[in-house]
Amino acid sequence: MRPAPALVLFDIDGTLVRRAGPHHRQALVDAVRRLTGLETTTEHIPVHGMLDPDILTRMLRDAGASQAAIRRAMPEIVRRAQQIYVRSVPSLQRKTCPGVRLLLRRLQQCGVLLGLVTGNLTRIGWKKLERAGLKPYFRFGAFGEMAKDRAGLARLAIRHARAQGWIAKGTPIALVGDAPSDIVAAQRNGIRSIAVHTGISSRDDLLAYAPDLLLEDLRGLTLERIVRP
Repeated sequence: MRPAPALVLFDIDGTLVRRAGPHHRQALVDAVRRLTGLETTTEHIPVHGMLDPDILTRMLRDAGASQAAIRRAMPEIVRRAQQIYVRSVPSLQRKTCPGVRLLLRRLQQCGVLLGLVTGNLTRIGWKKLERAGLKPYFRFGAFGEMAKDRAGLARLAIRHARAQGWIAKGTPIALVGDAPSDIVAAQRNGIRSIAVHTGISSRDDLLAYAPDLLLEDLRGLTLERIVRP
């Protein structure tokens, strides 16, 4: 298999799918309650761009749990949250962001390698894409429980693609996302940052982090614009 002409890494929430409903947050709340008995909430937590384990840590800390208790409970909470979500999420076919399906189809036809870099836990991320009808486009991903921050997730994804021989040393790589943390993750890995304001962040919020390319949505994105230096 020859290396792909480019690797494009995508965030999920606000980039590929939006307004997906309360099921994700509720799965985190329910998992904490069932494992610890604590009543928690994601209200007042700036979850946009955060990794799920960090959200869970903040929820537990706000509810009075000690750091030691959080550390002990986290692996099982993570497992249970994923289990709850995959059983509860409805169809997300109508929740994809503008231009997503056409862009993914065109990139796939060009042989571009598509991966995920997301704060979602693994099973939650894959299930979300499955219910949106987008899963077949993606070969692999780096998910919220795999690294301490989004830059670490992007690093993992790039290393994995290279280790598998899917991309060569000089293959163009881009990260597409809707949050400042996506831009920072791309910059820290020396790859092209493409920002879309289809999520919560405004155009000005994203411009402040100086992405390589800023778009209203993915309808204006082409392979040429992705790999352009």
